[in-house]
Amino acid sequence: MKPYLFILLVLSVCSAHSQNILNSGQKDIVFRSVNVIPMDSERMIPNQTVVVKNGKIVLMGDSRKIKYDRNAVVVEGKGKYLIPGLSEMHAHVPPIDDIEPMKRVLLLYLTHGITTIRGMLGHPRHLELRSKIKSGEILGPRFYTSGPSFSGTSVTSPETGSKMVLEEKKAGYDFLKFHPGLTKENFEAIIKTANEADIPFAGHVSHDVGVWRAIEANYSTIDHLDGFITGLVPPAQLPDEEASGFLGMFVADRADTTQIPRLMKALRDHNVWVVPTESLFERWCSPATNVNDLRNAPEMKYMDSATVNDWMNAKVGLMKDPKYDSVKMSYFMSLRKKLLLQCQRTGVGLLLGSDAPQIFNVPGFSVHHELEYLVQAGLSPYEALYTGTVNVAKFYHSNDRGVIKAGAVSDLVLLAANPLENILNTQKIEGVMMGNKWLPKPYLEKTLKELEVNTVNQ
Repeated sequence: MKPYLFILLVLSVCSAHSQNILNSGQKDIVFRSVNVIPMDSERMIPNQTVVVKNGKIVLMGDSRKIKYDRNAVVVEGKGKYLIPGLSEMHAHVPPIDDIEPMKRVLLLYLTHGITTIRGMLGHPRHLELRSKIKSGEILGPRFYTSGPSFSGTSVTSPETGSKMVLEEKKAGYDFLKFHPGLTKENFEAIIKTANEADIPFAGHVSHDVGVWRAIEANYSTIDHLDGFITGLVPPAQLPDEEASGFLGMFVADRADTTQIPRLMKALRDHNVWVVPTESLFERWCSPATNVNDLRNAPEMKYMDSATVNDWMNAKVGLMKDPKYDSVKMSYFMSLRKKLLLQCQRTGVGLLLGSDAPQIFNVPGFSVHHELEYLVQAGLSPYEALYTGTVNVAKFYHSNDRGVIKAGAVSDLVLLAANPLENILNTQKIEGVMMGNKWLPKPYLEKTLKELEVNTVNQ
């Protein structure tokens, strides 16, 4: 075949499928002349051709040397950047009996380059959802799910807690989710049974348990930096849970910051990973964020009006709380950033997670906000990306995820600009490769248009 005829064939194939999902099990998908950010080190490799087949990267190299199947679907990558798919490690999928609203949330994640999510409030239907995603019946990110949460409400005795652990292990959930309110006695019964059953646990740190005991118990992840600030407050100065505020927001000024190195060492020694969800606190608690600006943000059109109003009331209600002091809250926010940065600098594992959908955090969008807040806290763009790619692979003990190389799974995001130069460039998505499925930009745009529900901001 003459070269120009081959080029015309490629162009016609790409044009015909430009708005459709393409399956690499049917045709190889080739990213040609693309700039690759492999995430094996802080570098960009220019002019690469990446060949994908059946959900795997089968070939990668200099575009001048790589040969590929003439029947492949070619994605022109010149001037664009390829990164591994991102993860949302504190996600929420509706914990309800109806699976249809779950699909909608999955698409919001996926259209924003989120190819793995960890569901932090499980439901029996999530087991079915996980299975259908894995089989390809439902399109969505790779899905890990907790069971229904362990809290002061759901666990009323040590026996109740132990029984829940065994039930969730038998059901097949990936891990246990802890919410606040657990007593010391109930907590000890839960972790004893969890260790015996060999199922990990993660999430909140109950006030009565405290971060030091939580770390000693070997949480797989502590989310929101929960317990960090109250754990730094001398016990004699620590009030009850209500007076301390959510995650210690009202007692940050009492924290003994000289104890931060001790906290970091304990986290590192016990291999406890940290999911900061900084986006939630920046948007809900910070006096620097304006409620009307958040309300009118473009992504709010993907949330129904009742939900957005609830979020507004949550922020306004917090700021009207007599215990809320804008100066002290600003210090709380700065202390959180300091703790987050110290995790990065001292080798405590950070995982990308934003807690969506939650107060002004829209699924998909909020992960990109989280990346921005991580950079504002002092991480480099590469380090921020690392929390949502390589670190997630390490957390799941996988050596073929979170990087771009031959043999790795083909969870990929094509960007219009270099995120190592500006982390905001992760939002300039040209397409998403989810395993063996290529979702081009026209498909993403069409899907997002269909997902709009709130006409107030349009």
